[in-house]
Amino acid sequence: MNVTSTTAKKWYQKIVVPRSIIIAICVLPIIITGLFYALRGFPLIMQWAALYISAPVRSFLGMLTDIYPFSMMEVLITAVIIGLIYYIAQTILVTARRREKWKKIGKRLLPLLVTALYIWGIFCWLWNVGYHAPGFAERNRFTGRGVNVQNLEAVTRVFAQRANELSLMVARDEGGNYVGNRRQIFADSMYVFENISQEFPCLSGRIFRPKPMVFSWLMSRTGYGGIYFALTGEANINVQPPYILMPATIAHEHAHTLGVFAEDEANFVAIMASITSENIVFEYAGYLKGLTYLLPALRTANESAWLEISSTLYAEVIRDWNAVYNFWQAQRTVDTGLLVVDTVLTTVTEAMRESVDMVYDAFLRAHDQELGLMSYGACVDLIIEYFVTRNLV
Repeated sequence: MNVTSTTAKKWYQKIVVPRSIIIAICVLPIIITGLFYALRGFPLIMQWAALYISAPVRSFLGMLTDIYPFSMMEVLITAVIIGLIYYIAQTILVTARRREKWKKIGKRLLPLLVTALYIWGIFCWLWNVGYHAPGFAERNRFTGRGVNVQNLEAVTRVFAQRANELSLMVARDEGGNYVGNRRQIFADSMYVFENISQEFPCLSGRIFRPKPMVFSWLMSRTGYGGIYFALTGEANINVQPPYILMPATIAHEHAHTLGVFAEDEANFVAIMASITSENIVFEYAGYLKGLTYLLPALRTANESAWLEISSTLYAEVIRDWNAVYNFWQAQRTVDTGLLVVDTVLTTVTEAMRESVDMVYDAFLRAHDQELGLMSYGACVDLIIEYFVTRNLV
């Protein structure tokens, strides 16, 4: 160690931070988080926070991370995990043979707890506020009265017809399989909200380029196609699944960027943005995505109508739908050719998927999303109300 570094180390060791400042640093995240939980029962306050705190800060973060072509979310999470493992291992080594080791461990773990509280408190004000403010449907005067079977059947027919027509217009290989261009889909997604935002001005905000995920394989194993990360303002996209529904997935994450917080509303907005985009690839993805919600709902309400409409779907639509279904089913199992290894890894994969679903479901329910993960499919009512009130069926 040279003289300069030795002197710097001695100077650093002599720094004495006043206890009052240490206490303030530790107490501040508790205040930030506690304030959110104390005020989350007041929708107007949450709406103000969503508009004047969450939206501008997330937009600023998105502008910063838009500089990089890769996902800063992945970089930060990877760095945090590596740093956390190193810090915990170092804590064990440093305190293992010392007296009063529990006191020393407590001192070393306190910064981790305080940091975690800061992150959670900031996340609450950047993202969780939106779950407790008036949602997209309420702000745009959707009634939410539910739908009747006749309207459900009529709208499903429209989606099936348009999906059939558009399935013949998208690019396919000699085997009839969709051959979309990922770079083009990502680029075109920047303009997908231009038409729908004229009808819903709240969707006219700035969006940023979606980020392809390096750890897409992990997202596939957990069953997710994308994730919007409020702390970096990024729409992160799993690039492993068949590209046919990727446009709708990206539109869903962009909807979150624009302040559509609830999953059912983000699905609705993504579908509407896609089918009104005047981009064949996005239109097809939107109608196909809509059918994944409308057809199961119709099957429950009127199985004969479901059978009749399902029988009208073109082979191209069925092929695309099966490609997506088969991909996600394949993510539930591991096939290495070694029976014991495959059994163990498949069990681990399924347990991981269930754990992630359980945590996210609990998170949604904790923030007034009463349907939890089922809220992803609750957009059916919004789709039908939109089509019926605008005489589109």
